Amino acid sequence: MPVSRSADPAATLAAVRAVAHWLRDEDAELPDRAAIANAVRLTARTLATMAPGGSVEVRVPPFVAVQCISGPRHTRGTPPNVVETDPRTWLLLATGLLEADQAAERGALRLSGSRAGEVAAWLPLVTLGD
Repeated sequence: MPVSRSADPAATLAAVRAVAHWLRDEDAELPDRAAIANAVRLTARTLATMAPGGSVEVRVPPFVAVQCISGPRHTRGTPPNVVETDPRTWLLLATGLLEADQAAERGALRLSGSRAGEVAAWLPLVTLGD
């Protein structure tokens, strides 16, 4: 699935900052769905831009799926290399607030295929600072 648009770094950072309170505190007020969707989509597009290719599919349902990392491109059926997680876990990974191995150990990050783990080398995508 090709990336339809690349993400503007300033817009991506702003989108992530808009949900940062929720990332830092799981019990904080849940941001509205549009804010979460925007942050998820822009960070996923950032990954696809930084690690172009089609050998790994990153899925963050219900908001986005992108292909990334150079290698054989997947075109039909179930991809051989899939990374899948929920929106909050994805944003924690994208900001460096959670490591991929920790998320996988908790069962919040599902990696299938021999190349899926390569996504971790591209994280974090944005840093929030203090």
